[in-house]
This record gives sequence, structure tokens and C-alpha cells, in this order.
Amino acid sequence: MTLDPGTEALARLAEERVDHRFKGLPPDAGGLTVGELAAQRRNLFSDGFATPVLALSAERLEHNLALMETYAARHGLAFAPHGKTSMAPQLFQRQVEHGAWGITLAVPHQVRVARAFGTRRVFLANELVDAPALRWIAAELERDADFRFVCYVDSVRGVGLMDAALKGTSRPVDVVVELAAGEGARTGVRTEAECAAVADAVAGTETLRLVGVAGYEGEVPEADPDRVHAYLRRLVALAVEFDGAGRFAGTDEIVVSAGGSAWFDAVADVFATVPALSRPVLKLLRSGAYVSHDDGHYREITPFNRVPGEGALEPAFRLWAQVVSRPSPEQAFANAGKRDAAYDLHLPFAQVVRRDGTERPATGIEVTGLSDQHTWLRTAPGADLEVGDWVGLGLSHPCTSFDKWQLIPVAEADGTVVDYIRTYF
Repeated sequence: MTLDPGTEALARLAEERVDHRFKGLPPDAGGLTVGELAAQRRNLFSDGFATPVLALSAERLEHNLALMETYAARHGLAFAPHGKTSMAPQLFQRQVEHGAWGITLAVPHQVRVARAFGTRRVFLANELVDAPALRWIAAELERDADFRFVCYVDSVRGVGLMDAALKGTSRPVDVVVELAAGEGARTGVRTEAECAAVADAVAGTETLRLVGVAGYEGEVPEADPDRVHAYLRRLVALAVEFDGAGRFAGTDEIVVSAGGSAWFDAVADVFATVPALSRPVLKLLRSGAYVSHDDGHYREITPFNRVPGEGALEPAFRLWAQVVSRPSPEQAFANAGKRDAAYDLHLPFAQVVRRDGTERPATGIEVTGLSDQHTWLRTAPGADLEVGDWVGLGLSHPCTSFDKWQLIPVAEADGTVVDYIRTYF
């Protein structure tokens, strides 16, 4: 049986050779393929892995994938998780297998990665005005009739640049008008009147097709439930207004899209009120950080804190570092640093200590800083920590955890490594 190119590309990941490019892997695994190493089912703690090493929990990863699949289905939402979180085609595929409509991305390089591994539906959460990238997108649309691509437009000038780059192409690029989340927010059209002007500009081209509206409620200034709900109601009202004006005449379905990882409960609430329109509505949620969740920022802001009856995400990352210095009773240093751990939102959190095969809570141990290749640890009186101990660190912010590691072991609860996730940043 002949595999499609995307499936073949995913299969070839197992053929990549393990070498010096990949941090934390066993030195004696050099020369093996990733598939051969995975088949050995080595133990993270006893079979040669070198610190620092980042691991994903196999069980928690599967739990998070299944939970958001169930959540989206329960609320009648299509799901296009933001792939810039992981930039891991294996995870893209697992997300699609768990019901995702497609993958959201942010820049052309990310689309190229997704397409190389067979992603059929891409939502680009940015206005795309780079002419070479637009021509490449047009060529992909021409080459593959099953490829669905949607991107933002948020300015009349942007529409003009897109149209100029796409002149002569045979298949129009689908676009949605991005409504800004408020004054001082990030991107997007600030007023409904300006949204109409952008839509008029799209209608004046043959290279673009208006298929809906979109936005990002995570940028609502001084966000609280009332403000976020109010913004999302504006977004829905814009879709209704555009539909009433016949602006979606050229499409078979109307896209209404929002949803980061902090307010997807509000998206579910408001999108449930979308009235019947002239065409079926694709209510597209785009939350991405859920795939690994975290022990800091997203643990604090996840909507599941507000709706605990819907379930709970589980932090799937743990960074293992080794104590290399214990200069005083109050201080210790481990061998992971800014090159290994996310630190843009919170410092890592000391969670467990391993010594001689035994794991215990990291009682009295606190991360106080990161150097390039050292974790600064403050130890309370009586804290049991010695040179050579492994310290398991929880991380904050998945997006800047994935991007520091090219090949990430996926470990079961007992430490058995069952897979390796390749990233492309």
C-alpha cells in the first residue's frame, strides 16, 4: 500500500539517527535510529539518559488530548489547536486523531512544517502579506484540492498586498476579518465600520474569498468574564451583520473563530448563542497550550478552574536536572538553565527529588533563579539534597518549553520511554 506523503514523512521521523543534536539522550544511543531507541523502551532514570533532560508524561499527554476532544464535542465546537505551542507534527497528528478539524499556526514557516507532514487544514491566525509565502500557499492550494487554508485580514492595505501577490492564481485564498479585542489590544480591526471596509476590499478582489470573522479574546484589555463575553458577543454580532449583508455569498460555510487557552469556556458560552445563518457555521476553537498544560501560568488561568465539572488538564512536562554543587546548607545548584527551561512567565518549580531509585517530594527546595546552564536552588534548614540527586522541575508556559528541545522523550509513569517527539522551531 502506498502511503500519502504526509504519512510517509511522519514514518520517516523514526528513521532519524540519534546524535549530538539531541540533548539528554543516552550517549551510547548515538547511531541508533529514533525508532530503534524507542523499541528498546529504556528507563529514563536508569538506562543512560543524561541530565538535563525534558520528558513528557505519556499518560498525561493522552489525558489532555482526550479531554479537549470531549470538551469541544460537548460544546459543538470544531477544534483547530494552535500548533505553534509544540511545533511537533507527531502531536499535530494525534490532535487530528482526537477529532481536531485542523491546526492553527502563526507564520509561513510553521505552515510549511505542517504541510510537509500532511496537515490538510490550516488556520493562520495572522494577516499574511509576505508575497513569496502567499505564492507558496497558492501553489499548495493548486497542487492539493483537499488543502483548506484560512487566514486573517485586518487592513485594507493588507488586502491590497495580498491581492497583488496572488494575481494570476486559480484558487482564491479564504480569509476571515479579525476583530480586535479592544483599544490597545494586539492585532485586528478596531471598529465594526473598519471591518466592513476590509470586507469590501476583499470583495473587490478575485484572489481572496471572505469566509468569516475571527479574533482572540486573550487580548481583551483588563480581561474579566464580563469583558471577554462582551467582546465575543461583538464578534458573533459582526458575523450576523456580515451574513445579513450577503458578504458570505461565495462560501459554503461561515467561520466564526476565537479561543486561546485562558477563556475557552467563554468562547463555548457565547458561540452557543450563534443564531442560524444563511450557511452552516464552523465554530472554531483554537486553544493550544492544553496539549502539555503546565505547572505555572496555565495551571493558574485554565478555564477548568472555573468549570471543574468539565474535567481538569494535567501538567505533562517534567525537566530533570542533577545537583552539581552544594556550596552551603542554604544553597544548591542543578545543571539545567535558561537553555533548557521556560522562564518567561515563571521560574521552574522544584517538585521531586530522586536518589538511588527512590523519589520523594522536594520539600524545602525552591528555585530562585536561572543562569544559562544552572538552576539556583534555595534550601530550607533540614532539606535533604545532595550532589548527584536528580531534581524534577515543573515548568510554566508550554510554548517556551517545547522550543528548547528538538527531541523529547515520552515516558510512562515508571520511567519507561515509549516514544520521542520531534519539534521544528
